[in-house]
Amino acid sequence: MKKKIIYALIVAALSISLFGCGNQKIDPNKLTVLNYGKYIDPKVIKMFEKETGITVEYEEYESPEEMYAKYKAGSIDYDLACTSDYMVQKLINEKEVLPIDYSNVPLVSNLNTDILKYAQSYDKGNKYSIPYFYGTVGILYNKTKVNTADVNSWNILFDKKYSGKIIMENSVRDTFVVPLKKLGFSINTTSKKQLNQALDILVKQKPLVYAYLVDETGDEMAAGNASLALCYSGEAGYAESLSKDLAFSVPKEGSDMWIDAWFMPKTCIHKANAEKFMNFLCREDIAALNFDYVYYATPNTAVYNSLDEKTRNNTTIFPSKEVLDNCEIFHSINEDMTNYYTELWESLKSY
Repeated sequence: MKKKIIYALIVAALSISLFGCGNQKIDPNKLTVLNYGKYIDPKVIKMFEKETGITVEYEEYESPEEMYAKYKAGSIDYDLACTSDYMVQKLINEKEVLPIDYSNVPLVSNLNTDILKYAQSYDKGNKYSIPYFYGTVGILYNKTKVNTADVNSWNILFDKKYSGKIIMENSVRDTFVVPLKKLGFSINTTSKKQLNQALDILVKQKPLVYAYLVDETGDEMAAGNASLALCYSGEAGYAESLSKDLAFSVPKEGSDMWIDAWFMPKTCIHKANAEKFMNFLCREDIAALNFDYVYYATPNTAVYNSLDEKTRNNTTIFPSKEVLDNCEIFHSINEDMTNYYTELWESLKSY
């Protein structure tokens, strides 16, 4: 009887290893990826499939919070995902991320060591994630309507002479960067007193605001519908390509430096394929394709060194180390603080 039980357990174990849960066979030549929308050159996926024989099932999302909800829903076993720094940290803290075997990702050596160091603020030792793109949050402005000297400070976003001509981010933490830095506080503060002070400033500013936007900011600025905008550096670079009247500044008080990174969630079934894909993304020709497609700052030094001088010196796309050192990276906040931010945001919108 004991031998029969042992035999049955062995068969069951083999069945799970070969077929997975529910007797569904695990395809060794498959990779399920979750990424921001329009955040990879479609050619890159086709090239990876052709070179490796691995079929990529690719899904998109709009915000880190949507990514988190998709992952937590548990309906899909994602092998690899890309998201923002603070959300990577949240998932690491929840023990939902697998460590990377860097012997399978040797081309990580192409990445800028400074960016890898910045990334340690949310992933100590770079154990769980690989930077993909990075940038800042600053002020996109129209040079024909705004004094360039004034955009060196967040104070300009509260100047009444620009009433109805100011765009703010439709994002609670990004928008709160402005008053928090204006007051000399950390963008990762957990002080409700400090956050209330920041809210008071935003409430007073609200009558001056043209709109709270995200993806539409560049187009609105290029169309001349606003003079100033709180804006991601990547969106600012896009806007500058539409109009020579636009420029970008990261104020002297400091701002947010963001890093989007790849990681393997705990649901990863095809770990070898996921690491193969991350290594592929670090390859110079592939990273160059993605840079040309997304046009955000790439941490890939091989790509950066191959760019023309004008692009390398474009500080909207590639902020100086001095600017980055004056910025902070968002940290994950607990549920209580998340809820408090939501309350403050709803309060601001209700005025």
